[in-house]
Amino acid sequence: MIRLNKFLAQSGVASRREADRMIAEGEVRVDGRVVRELGTKVDEDRSRVEVRGRPVVREERLVHLILYKPRGVLVTFRDPEGRPTIQRLLPKLRQRVFPVGRLDFNSEGLLFLTNDGELALRLAHPRYETKKKYIAEVEGLPASEALDRLEKGVMLDGRRTAPAKAKLLARGQKRSRLLVEVHEGRKHEVRRMCEAVGHPVRALKRIGFAGLTLGGLKPGQWRFLEAKEVGKLRAAAGLG
Repeated sequence: MIRLNKFLAQSGVASRREADRMIAEGEVRVDGRVVRELGTKVDEDRSRVEVRGRPVVREERLVHLILYKPRGVLVTFRDPEGRPTIQRLLPKLRQRVFPVGRLDFNSEGLLFLTNDGELALRLAHPRYETKKKYIAEVEGLPASEALDRLEKGVMLDGRRTAPAKAKLLARGQKRSRLLVEVHEGRKHEVRRMCEAVGHPVRALKRIGFAGLTLGGLKPGQWRFLEAKEVGKLRAAAGLG
């Protein structure tokens, strides 16, 4: 028996706080009965839980894996235009996993996928400041002033980005390589930040996410996370 809000969170329906709101407002039924008590417990194997009339399906086993997404692959499972997607790179699983965070078509690197809804919600929430590390190949040679601007934040869409970390790894007059670490989740954030300081990105690779690294994975390869890695992820997300 587990608390209803935890069951909903682990099923990926909502955060525990949002689940409490849904329960209090009568949006949740257990075995056909509307439940409004926040401390309600359910049998995670036998109880029939519905939210707004739709059944909540709990995956039988939690799956956590990382994929080295190559360039030229979409982070989706179907594409109406027939472009390559991550579907063809992943193992055949009985459980349905989904990506936490995204990588654009022309970027490569570490992609975390899971069916652990509660963990995914936490890692995607700005409050938990999930760290993401990238190697960016940029045009030109960024001066120290440009790196300082990246670290202090630049204006995007009328709002300053959160402080980041930026380090010059390799220098060249035409192309240079930067190590950039951010913890926001804005769309195309690293590309737009570098462009804002005058050094457009020509290649982008994510090498770290929430403490996870690619290790020895090559483009297109994947692996399941070890139990200790999952434990660290959950601890970082405040789940113990």
